[in-house]
Amino acid sequence: MRTAALAAAVVLPLAHAAPAVTTLPALRRRLLPGLHGLGPPDRVALTFDDGPDPESTPHFLDVLAAHRVRATFFVLGVMLRRRPDLGRRLVAAGHEVALHGWAHDNLLLRGPAGTVRDLTRAYDLVVDVTGRPPAFLRPPYGVLTGAALVAARRLRLRPVLWSCWGRDWTTSATGDGVRRRVLAGLRGGGTVLLHDSSCAAAPDAWRAGLAALPGLLAECRHRGWRVGPLGGHGLAAR
Repeated sequence: MRTAALAAAVVLPLAHAAPAVTTLPALRRRLLPGLHGLGPPDRVALTFDDGPDPESTPHFLDVLAAHRVRATFFVLGVMLRRRPDLGRRLVAAGHEVALHGWAHDNLLLRGPAGTVRDLTRAYDLVVDVTGRPPAFLRPPYGVLTGAALVAARRLRLRPVLWSCWGRDWTTSATGDGVRRRVLAGLRGGGTVLLHDSSCAAAPDAWRAGLAALPGLLAECRHRGWRVGPLGGHGLAAR
């Protein structure tokens, strides 16, 4: 009995933490291309995390509308609860709403029961606000856990991270720097991660991502890549 309890004390935390190894981009690019966000080589998926935020999200929506581009917004439950009208605006503009979690917590620091409860609560809120079930999950910091995978399976969510980012959450981020960093790592079929809110970042860091967006979209067009939401990558929900 004591041996079984000891084994459980070792195995269960390991099972919870083991999926976090997928934060390593080289590993998931080679072994888990779907999790890496790789799709058809003639398109790029554009995604935003951490909103919806009344201070910043409308500016991103204006730029996307001006360029006739649709994207995927991975929303936080705490943000959507404050401004459900912004969630409805995302859908009305033709964008895809996906799940980022309830709060911007590292799920390694959440217990399994709390993780499943929070993700389920966030999922239900997205459905209530938008009228549509989300298809994708991207946990905060890109850290997957065993409990997050259990919740994703129950909710029929496909976990997807990203293939390149702009580090647009830092105090030193600039529009030109974000654009150059994204393009340096971007290939056809890739998934871009930007942030439409600074709720978990340096204050006003979102302005760098916003400034980078027009040039990024122009360069994608120049390279012959169609830009759109993650759903267009053909990564169907589980």
